Amino acid sequence: MSILIRNGRVIDPKSGLDEVIDVFVNGNTIEKIDKHIRKTGSDVRSIDASGHIVAPGLIDTHAHLREPGYEWKETIRTGTMAATKGGFTSVVCMANTNPVNDNKSVTDYIIQKARSEALCRVFPCGAITKGLKGEELSDMGELYESGIVAISDDGKSVKNSAVLLKAFEYSRLFGIPVISHCEDEDLSRGYVHEGRASLLSGLDAVPAIAEELIVSRDIAIAKYANAPVHLTHISSGGSVNIIQHAKKSHKKITCDTCCHYFSLTDEATLGFDTSTKVNPPLRSKEDVEAIKEGLRNNTIDIIATDHAPHEGTSKDVEFDIASFGISGFETAFALSLALVHEGVMTLPDLLRKFTVNPAKLLKLPYGQLAPGKVADIIIFNPDVEWKVDRNSFLSRGKNSPFHGWVLKGKNLLTLVDGKIVYRDKSFKA
Repeated sequence: MSILIRNGRVIDPKSGLDEVIDVFVNGNTIEKIDKHIRKTGSDVRSIDASGHIVAPGLIDTHAHLREPGYEWKETIRTGTMAATKGGFTSVVCMANTNPVNDNKSVTDYIIQKARSEALCRVFPCGAITKGLKGEELSDMGELYESGIVAISDDGKSVKNSAVLLKAFEYSRLFGIPVISHCEDEDLSRGYVHEGRASLLSGLDAVPAIAEELIVSRDIAIAKYANAPVHLTHISSGGSVNIIQHAKKSHKKITCDTCCHYFSLTDEATLGFDTSTKVNPPLRSKEDVEAIKEGLRNNTIDIIATDHAPHEGTSKDVEFDIASFGISGFETAFALSLALVHEGVMTLPDLLRKFTVNPAKLLKLPYGQLAPGKVADIIIFNPDVEWKVDRNSFLSRGKNSPFHGWVLKGKNLLTLVDGKIVYRDKSFKA
């Protein structure tokens, strides 16, 4: 089957292409991009993308698919269904499964399960340490040969600096990044950001310095090892400032943030809605503005979802005992498009943070819309308004603080490997 996408505004951040043009997909490959492509026949499906954007499929560098071990929260199948609805064609799944992805057998399981059940590409992230305990390195060579694309103890910072140094040294040998969860364990025993909102709510608080200390430490260790480091879910303005200055002397630093860190402030926690309980916590208005500025000036390279789905019983409890996390696949891109509507960045610049930059970090041959490339493509409209209804989520996790919000911008169609894997019911394709 071939697909001809006609009359869409095609944006490819890598090549700089941005014009109304046609895209012809033959099998799983983009064969041609040109004006007025003529292709007919019973095996050619024509899609009119007039008034819409055609772009490379999005790449998420940080997600939790929960399988194996927590299938009541999410599965590879349901997670990738949600991902493709949100416009993601590749996702990296973190290692905090049960059992932890710290060995070949778990990595093999994830890859085989994804091959048979996933709607998009799934790339496993291996654990830095065995059992995520921070004590002994996992067998990184075995994990690398099995197919991991990065290592991380996400959910925890590696407290032992000597162990982390060894991880950086090995990661340099294998050419994969360390994805660093920046959180000082001793300073992070609360549930919300330390500030005015925590004073009003009385909830135990986490100061921004808990993140900033580990950001500084991990950068220093990576620089000493001359290794790449990727700092994930940055939430603090202080962290942005540290990273911006550090990048001048160590060129192997990258970082990401998540849409909730520029869409919500800690005031959202005053309603005790456990959907606002995330790790690191939602920060102050000043932090939000600093995150936006970091995205604008490219201190922050990538926007990730940190998709963290939970079943209702993990969230429908008191704030202090509720699980951390937001089910993010289905709202992340639309929330991020607000940065374009607000004039923080251009649409090509935003797409770069979802495509080119993640692909470069992970050394993936995706994130580009050009002849000869694999046909991972989305069609979206940045101006369509829609109301978030968590009950309609394809993810098993309905935990979203954005329920009831009216968002501007919607993914309409997703192709993975040249096949349509998601179509919005409003889009007549």
